Amino acid sequence: MSGYITILRGLEPAATEQEIYAAAQEFVRKVSGVSGLTTATKPAVDKAVEAIAAATTQLLAELPDTRVHAAASDEPPSRRRAARDAD
Repeated sequence: MSGYITILRGLEPAATEQEIYAAAQEFVRKVSGVSGLTTATKPAVDKAVEAIAAATTQLLAELPDTRVHAAASDEPPSRRRAARDAD
């Protein structure tokens, strides 16, 4: 799908609000086919992103806190960039 739609559960440290929001934005962009916002599409897209980010936050909070993956390539892109820049 996309680099931002990755496993957010079990990250150490936990997924940030920004990572959750980025995944929600990418999900909405993919399912809606809206790649650029206009005054006609922005309200609906913003509302959907907020709802999906809230649902994702709630889901992650309710699932058992277990690391479900270990591969660095599965981490959100912002973490991969940060690790690459630190080298």
